[in-house]
Amino acid sequence: MKLSIAIAVLMLVFAAHTEAQEAEKTIEEHFATFGNQMKELTDDLTVKTKDLVEKIGDSEFATNTRNWFTEQFDKMKVKFDETFPKQ
Repeated sequence: MKLSIAIAVLMLVFAAHTEAQEAEKTIEEHFATFGNQMKELTDDLTVKTKDLVEKIGDSEFATNTRNWFTEQFDKMKVKFDETFPKQ
């Protein structure tokens, strides 16, 4: 939460600084520009985050971990069936 607030504040300062150098705009234009900048930023972060999650999910470590948990669960099921057979 704190990171998102800090990013928003930095974007506001950056937008104010760059727009101060341009011709005077109306407050409506300022908000429209800021909204577009934030949309581009969030779209970019969304794509990068999605790619990272896919890479992590497809990694060798994740695959080995899933396989290990599956093997352990199967072993537990077999042991449970041996200990408490169905009648």
